[in-house]
Amino acid sequence: MTDVPPPADDLGVLSTLFRSEQGGHEQVVLCQDRETGLRAVIALHSTALGPALGGTRFHAYASDAEAVMDALNLARGMSYKNALAGLDHGGGKAVIIGDPDTLKSEELLLAYGRFVASLGGRYVTACDVGTYVADMDVVARTCQWTTGRSPANGGAGDSSVLTAFGVFQGMRASAQHLWGDPTLRGRRVGIAGVGKVGHHLVEHLLEDGAQVVVTDVRAESVDRIRAKHPEVIAVQDTDALIRDDLDVYAPCALGGALSDESVPVLTARIVCGAANNQLAHPGVEKDLSDRGILYAPDYVVNAGGVIQVADELHGFDFERAKAKATKIFDTTLAIFDRAKADGIPPAAAADRIAEQRMAESRARSAR
Repeated sequence: MTDVPPPADDLGVLSTLFRSEQGGHEQVVLCQDRETGLRAVIALHSTALGPALGGTRFHAYASDAEAVMDALNLARGMSYKNALAGLDHGGGKAVIIGDPDTLKSEELLLAYGRFVASLGGRYVTACDVGTYVADMDVVARTCQWTTGRSPANGGAGDSSVLTAFGVFQGMRASAQHLWGDPTLRGRRVGIAGVGKVGHHLVEHLLEDGAQVVVTDVRAESVDRIRAKHPEVIAVQDTDALIRDDLDVYAPCALGGALSDESVPVLTARIVCGAANNQLAHPGVEKDLSDRGILYAPDYVVNAGGVIQVADELHGFDFERAKAKATKIFDTTLAIFDRAKADGIPPAAAADRIAEQRMAESRARSAR
């Protein structure tokens, strides 16, 4: 998870695809429907644990190579996320190339669903950046292997509820490991991004007795929080937030939040948030460790959403899915224990545990 470079040229894409140790993707499908303008990439990293599960991202990429690279990296991340979430699913991801505000249409989504269906259940899709519950309802009309649907269409609806709950469990585990008590009571927690997931996380933290500081590029998101909870403190931007006197920093917006620029000035003792791909490059996890900052790996603590959509495949039951998301607390503690025992950062420990589960599954299948 932490050792894949991000080349965007065509040779780099092929190198990542076929590299057995770091890439090793099983299958990549390029999809095109000229009538609707659909151009999509479906990447399956691993089906060792079961059908690949991961969302569909709709984004205006700068190049086709960048789109393929994003699909490859995201699919690989889903393999690790699903393995550590205890799901019987491998990792996959899809990207639709283009501006969703101008390109997205019912016909395009139906065409995309037909491509997913052509994989015969090897890939199960869901929502991601640029796609929503209503979109999955459309995709499901041509593809039975679709999750993230509305309750009216047999789905679970908004997965951000359990994503935030899982992050909170990871935060509690981090507090237990560092301070010996699984609560954020009296702690100052900074949240960067209070959109779909972040605003639910605010609620958990306030209920637990934490002091909450927030920022968001969208002023209306902050205003919504403070209208309901005037005790929440707002700061101008993420740079101001990470320099604030924090106990916990929760990146809940874009990836790359932990970088050569942010880590040296970060005041928090714990980093635990919902954003994907928080480490800007390999090596940042060691920088955090060297500074004595405990990092809860993002793909571990933000797995509540994928746990929720996976449950749809069995007839969604919120309490059953929530019970599984509660186990993120135990998984996070196990990763910290493994990191201490092996003398490695938590991100590396999480990778080892996920790789071990996938390897054991492959070995069982080969018998």
